[in-house]
Amino acid sequence: MDATPIPASTPLRIGTRGSALALWQANFVRAELQQRGWPAQLAIITTSGDRHSARLRAMGGKGLFTKEIEEALLEHRIDLAVHSLKDVPAELPAGLVLGAIPPRADPRDVLLAHDGRTLARLPNCARVGTSSLRRQAQLLHRRPDLAIVPLSGNIDTRLRKWRDGDAAAIVLAAAGLDRLQADAAISERFEPADFLPAAGQGALAIECRAGDAAVLARLSALHHAASACAVAAERRVLEALGAGCHTALAAYADFHQGDLRLRARLFSPDGRDCLEAEARRPAPELDDAAARKLGDRVAESLQRQGAARLLALAINPPAPSLP
Repeated sequence: MDATPIPASTPLRIGTRGSALALWQANFVRAELQQRGWPAQLAIITTSGDRHSARLRAMGGKGLFTKEIEEALLEHRIDLAVHSLKDVPAELPAGLVLGAIPPRADPRDVLLAHDGRTLARLPNCARVGTSSLRRQAQLLHRRPDLAIVPLSGNIDTRLRKWRDGDAAAIVLAAAGLDRLQADAAISERFEPADFLPAAGQGALAIECRAGDAAVLARLSALHHAASACAVAAERRVLEALGAGCHTALAAYADFHQGDLRLRARLFSPDGRDCLEAEARRPAPELDDAAARKLGDRVAESLQRQGAARLLALAINPPAPSLP
């Protein structure tokens, strides 16, 4: 392990995308480090996801927002990287680790609709914008009459498209809007019982080189063990099922009555079929390995229920029937 000390006066180089939300997240981590006496500076890196946001699903999606930043880490051009955890693939490149998971923000999805309407009050056949297959399936599961329209881009772009009338409503992550103080337009925050979030949603991931002892030691001060256990369980469900952004899989873990409770739902793309699984483990017994075992239990339950069929549907959807 590289234990070469970093001089206190040498700024840590933080790799980040250049979107407003990514910069907020990176500046949050920089401030946390600087409060502890460790200077840091940002290095803005353009990713494949930034260049091809309209084609994410066709290109594979997850990992496109991290690839070039991870390359910079491996090439020692930066010392750490800050990501939205839900954008980070379950399997990291060799030589990289998640050095810290700070306290998780609101994990929920939210609806933004004109006139402050809730999902139940949207007009029949209303156009709802989302680029997420998971959100699409859950919307159609609750409201099969809705017309789902693809809506990609960063938060500002999607808000502008919605305000310009591209859709009657859009679904976004609460955490991003809260962080950018753009939450005034939210008309409904979905409770997880009704609309399950993506694995890792609301959490930040601070990634670094596995052998960089000096950086790992500093990041340990930013780590929140409870949040890390919850998202480790969620991400293990995706990993065990081989699922990515092309699948309508939702997973969420929270602490309930002294247990870590993990819930997952797998949908067909049209929302008609839904498989559900839940497992719990006493919180005092938790560490990363135990959280991952909880994820394995939930994934195995979904597999027994026929997850392979719904996963295949997401990858190769049936052709539309002729009129």
